[in-house]
Amino acid sequence: MLAEAMLCVCCSGLIGRSWALVFISGGLSVKIYDKQPGMAASALSSIRCQVSEFQQKGLLRGELSASQQLSLISTCDDLKTAVEGAFFIQECVFENLEAKQKVFLDIEGLVGSDVILSSSTSCLVPSLVFCKVQHQSRCLVAHPVNPPYLVRLVELVPHPLTSPSVMDMAQALMSQVGQVPVRLSRELDGFALNRIQMAVIAESWRLVQDGVISVKDVDLVMSEGLGMRYAFIGPMETMHLNAPQGLEDYMRRYGPGIQRVLSSFGPTPDFTGDQAKEIFKEMCQFIPPEQLSARTERRDQLLSHLAQIKKEH
Repeated sequence: MLAEAMLCVCCSGLIGRSWALVFISGGLSVKIYDKQPGMAASALSSIRCQVSEFQQKGLLRGELSASQQLSLISTCDDLKTAVEGAFFIQECVFENLEAKQKVFLDIEGLVGSDVILSSSTSCLVPSLVFCKVQHQSRCLVAHPVNPPYLVRLVELVPHPLTSPSVMDMAQALMSQVGQVPVRLSRELDGFALNRIQMAVIAESWRLVQDGVISVKDVDLVMSEGLGMRYAFIGPMETMHLNAPQGLEDYMRRYGPGIQRVLSSFGPTPDFTGDQAKEIFKEMCQFIPPEQLSARTERRDQLLSHLAQIKKEH
């Protein structure tokens, strides 16, 4: 559908490189822009290595070979040149509201009113990110999950004025390049993924802080328990399958208990106080700082294997 389309990825950091990898895997031409001289070229070098590695490991996405995908990507240090001919611009600058607003203000002066403007922000609502843009009907947030090449979910969050046709186009684009888009009907703080994630973070933190369970064991509750199911089905289907007659039956059986337990949850934890320092210390004993790089690599390897399993099923 969009085979001849060209996109611009604005900023060549980790998320920008990841978006470029995703877009070229779907056969789309991509220009990477970065205002810092040499950064886009450095990103391209990194992408070449990643694509080669994915091909060697049998993890390359899409129907094109590594060389065919790499032929679709180019870099620019000039914003005007980068956005020329693009129908979709994915902004990936660091998580700073003023920086993002400035980028979109600059971009809008260089493109037509029909070009879709998309932000990768993970927590800033579209009405703030795009408040200085005149044509807000073509603006949305496309929030990926790190690392996007291996974790395919992307949240599509509309600005209050976003046109339904823009949301349709963004959804079609993300589907075409192999992502799994979920579409929010309106903006709200934290979107959907982070609101769910933050609920898990808060209760995990409370359990450790209150001495109920260790850092290591609370992670095992997820990795060897809930996460085993959630890798393939979500919480709603989990409930639906856990009662003979489905979700309504589940709530008849367990709803009162759920309400009782939820009412016992404490206030939002303090993530920076003296009690937090003890949790930081325990975490560093579990995974020392010098092991972070290796653990990140291990995470990505495991995600690669899981992605392959999910593809086969």
